[in-house]
Formats: sequence, structure tokens, C-alpha cells
Amino acid sequence: MNKVTVKNNKTEIVAAWKKDTKYLWLFSGLWLFVISLIAFIVNLGSIGLMDKTEPMFVEAARQMTVTGDWITPYWNGETRFDKPPLTYWLVGLFFQLFGVNEWAARIPSALAAIAVVILGFYTLKKFGFSRANENSQTPTKLWFSAWIGAGIIALNPFWIAWGRTGVSDMFLSSGIALALLSFFLGYGYSERNSKSYLGLSTSKWWYISYWVFMALGVLAKGPVALVLPGLTVIAFLLYVGRFIEVVKETPWVLGIGSFLLVSVPWFVLVTLEHGQEYISTFFGLHNVQRFTSVVSRHPGAWYYYIPVIMVGLLPWSIYLPLAIAKLRVWQRQKWVNSPRKNHLGIFCLCWFLVVLVFFSSSVTKLAGYVLPLMPAASIIIALFWSEQVETKSEETSGIWSLLFLFTGIANVGVLIGLGVASFFSYQLIGEDAMMPQFTELLQASNLAMKAGIVWSLAGFSCLIFLFLRHYRRWIWIANLLGFVAFFSWVGFPVAKIVDNQRQLPLRELSSVVKTERQQEERLAFLGFMRPTLVFYTQEVVDSVTEADIDNGPALDYFQQIAGSDTVLIISEQKYLNKLGLEKSDYTLIKQEGVYKLIRVSKQMVIERYKSL
Repeated sequence: MNKVTVKNNKTEIVAAWKKDTKYLWLFSGLWLFVISLIAFIVNLGSIGLMDKTEPMFVEAARQMTVTGDWITPYWNGETRFDKPPLTYWLVGLFFQLFGVNEWAARIPSALAAIAVVILGFYTLKKFGFSRANENSQTPTKLWFSAWIGAGIIALNPFWIAWGRTGVSDMFLSSGIALALLSFFLGYGYSERNSKSYLGLSTSKWWYISYWVFMALGVLAKGPVALVLPGLTVIAFLLYVGRFIEVVKETPWVLGIGSFLLVSVPWFVLVTLEHGQEYISTFFGLHNVQRFTSVVSRHPGAWYYYIPVIMVGLLPWSIYLPLAIAKLRVWQRQKWVNSPRKNHLGIFCLCWFLVVLVFFSSSVTKLAGYVLPLMPAASIIIALFWSEQVETKSEETSGIWSLLFLFTGIANVGVLIGLGVASFFSYQLIGEDAMMPQFTELLQASNLAMKAGIVWSLAGFSCLIFLFLRHYRRWIWIANLLGFVAFFSWVGFPVAKIVDNQRQLPLRELSSVVKTERQQEERLAFLGFMRPTLVFYTQEVVDSVTEADIDNGPALDYFQQIAGSDTVLIISEQKYLNKLGLEKSDYTLIKQEGVYKLIRVSKQMVIERYKSL
């Protein structure tokens, strides 16, 4: 087959795509289903809730279903005003539909993550152009942008981790992502003669969706879901010189009205019921104070999130710096003069930078704070790869080709490094008192060997693509298959081992508590509180910390608790030693892992503690 024949065949395929896209849509639906299934659904409920944050959200949701009070969140017998109620509402709803279990607790987060994958796909299919001066609508490029973009959004460590966890982070991040993607769809469709539905154009419906998704984000985690999209849109419109233009076309009344209708009623109701207590806890501690001072001992340097992003988006993050550079942000005039349909890349860069700068400015730093920028980074990288695939081999020269080569070499180095680290993981893993047999079980499972083989094969595949210059643009395939193989064959089983070592003992002791606890007998946990106990025992669990034992409040606790003369205690041996308790002082009911469940007289604890 000669070159002319190949070229003619390619032309015929492209012509067929333009004529009939139903098979492409069918493939796209299958692709979205498969990546969503792998990333978020398979084995979703196979491990227990993970301390410490997840069981706090999930138990508060369970309490709503038990009490019927859908306004005030409660956890462990106290109000919980840390976050607004969207997470509790959604988890509680699925509890009522499917029963109280781990799968029902996590499926709302999974669905929120999948929604962003789908809307990201749709946005790239419509507006997946990578350059300011790109005028031709190449069908192959748009489809490829959408496919790989959806894959990168779904198949990265951060989006998977929080998409499988029943906490508020995914609802905030998906709310922000869906809001910003909706805005861009409204912005892009405004340049076209879009259809009208119920008296409003497609563009205006997307603009209204922007406000609705922001409102849902506010109900998930607070005002930050309004601030970040707002700053992103303002920065973007000022950069491309369309601020006044978009202000005029935005349906402000319907948009703001929708936002207020969705977000405000709960805040009004909970404030009327709890007043200053709610305002001080939610707005004071969990919003203003987190931004202006260190909360819960989570400080960090100004560059804290740079390595977090690079790790959280592996293996795709290796290409993020080059993908950002390819946007040529310094050529502002080209972006100003280009049509709206070409602006997705620069829009996502504004989105990425706003989130990064905002949370880097916060004094309290947590890895999950930058989760909202992951879809933006994924789309920027997808646009980069779609450009590489469409670039002809004779055009791959100059400084950009050299930078791509160096980035590809870094890609190989990272993958080989992960492989080597996997092979030697037994020596690299430190001891963890909560998982005393982890290294032994990991070695017996051969999972480290499998991980090493997967990453090494992915690295060598990338090296082969680099060596064959005309095929360098297909390196992404090695990254994709390597990540999916590692996540499916290694990630799931390792998570199961960790769960069996760290969380299963607490669940088993919780089952024993249900049968052993006597009427009015208090249940206390000594040491660093494990909220899973509250969810799995479905009882109030008193917390006596190490600081309480060292500084005296522990004595006050045992002197003041009412009810039965005995108390059930779950603790590690070292904390029992700190109380001065000997084995003859208490009844050992059961031991699981490092934890003991004991019954002891309150008076005995007081006497031993005073004698220290």
C-alpha cells in the first residue's frame, strides 16, 4: 500500500465521520461508561469508611435519616456546623434508597465526579481547539480532545480518590467545575445562532446553569464556591477583552435568582434555629479563620501545592508545564482577536491559576484544597495532546519539538522511577503501629512486584515511542494503559490490605460493643479519636485524648460521667499504661489488631490515675 492510497483512505474516513457520527457517539458513550466504571464504581463499597473525615460526614447523614431533622447536622451527639448540608442530604437520600452501607455513602461523590467527566467531554467536543489562531474545525481533533480529556479528568489519583470518598470535597469541586464549564458553554454558544428552549437561547440556559452549580457548591462547602468561579470568570473576561460584552448578554436576574433560590433557604433556616452559634462556627472558624490562620495544624509554604498537583495528576502532570507554555499566554492580542470557540485553553488556565493562587494565599493548607483545579489542568493537557496527534510529522521540529522530547524523557524517568520504587517498596515503607503486618502482607501478595512490572512496562513503552520519532505523539497511550493497569491490578488490592489492617479491627470491635454494652454504660476511646467507631457502633463515643491523659482532663472525665459504675474503653495498650491500669484491673472483652475493648470500673481508673 503506497502513501497515496493511505492518504486517500484517511480522507475517506474523515468524510465518513462528517457524514454520520452516530458510531462516534456510540463509541463515546461506551468510552465514558468504561472509564467511569473503572475509576468510580468498581469496588466502591468494598472497603470500610476511612478515618477520620469520611465517617463524620456519613454519620451526620445517617443521623438526619434517623431524626428526620434535615436542617441541623449532628455528629456524636453534638451539632456539626463545619460544612453546609448538601453532602448530608445526598448521602442520607441514598441511605434511604439503598440502606446504610459504604456503597450508598460514596455513590453520590462518584456520580458528582462522573458528571464533570461527562460535561468535560461535551465541552471539549464542542470547543476543543488548542490555539488562538485555529480556524478550521477538524472533526478528528474535536473528537480526540473530548476522548482523551474525559480520560484524563477521570483517570488521575486525586479525582479518583475523592470521587470514591463520602466527603464534601468532591461536591465542592464538581460544583465549581460544572459551573465554570457551563459558563464557557454559554460563552461559546453566544457566538452562534443557538436554538431556543422555553423562550431562552441555549447560551442563556448554560449561563443560568453556571449560577445553579455555584449554588450547589455553596451548599456543599460554603462561599468559596461563589468566590472561585467568580474570580475565574472576571480574570478570563478581562484577559480576552470581553468583559462588557458578556455582562450585557448575561441573564442576571434569572441567574442570581436561581442562585438565591437554591442556596439561601437552608442558611436562613439554620441561622433562625441556631443563631450566633452557627454563624460563629461556620463563617468564623471554618471560612475566615481557615484562610487567615493555621487550623488543625495544617500549615504549608507558598509552594506547597506545586508538588501536590504534580503528584495528584500523575502521570499526566509531567506534560502540564509544556501544555501551559503551548497556550502562549504572552500573545494576548492573538487571544483577544480570536473567536470565542478557541478560548477554552486560556479559560482553563485562568481557572487553574485562580484556584492555585487563592489556596496558596491561605494560611491553612490541605492537599484536597486544590481538587477544584484538576479538571482545568486535565483539559489543558488534553488540548495539548490533541494538537500533538493532529500535528504532521514534518512539522515536529524547532524548540517545541525539543521541549516535547525533554518532557517525554522526564515521563520515561518518572515511570521507571515508580517501577524501581515499587520493586524496593518493602525497604522504603516505614513501620506503622496501626498496620503492624502491612509490609508482610504486601510482600506475600506480590503486589509490589506487579506494580514494578506495570510501571516499568509503561516506561519502556514510552521510551519506544520516543525512539520512533513519528510515533512520539502516541506516548499518552502508554501512560493511560499503565495507570489503568496499576489502579485496577494493584491499587484496589493494596487498599483492601490497608483497610484490613487499619480499619477492620475498629469495625469488628464496634460489632462487639453493640452486644456487650450495658444500659447507661459509657463508651470511651483513648488516644486519637477514630470517628468510624461512632458510625459503626451507632453510639455516642467519648473522646479522651493523649493530651487529656497527660494534663489532667482525663481525671475530670472519669469523675464526672454519670450512669453505670463501669465504662467500656477502646484503646491501645500504651494509653492504658498512661492511666496506670494493670491487666488485673479490667476485663478484656476482645482485642483486634492494636486495639483492646475493655470494661473497667470508673473508680478503679480514678484510683490508678491519682496514684501516678
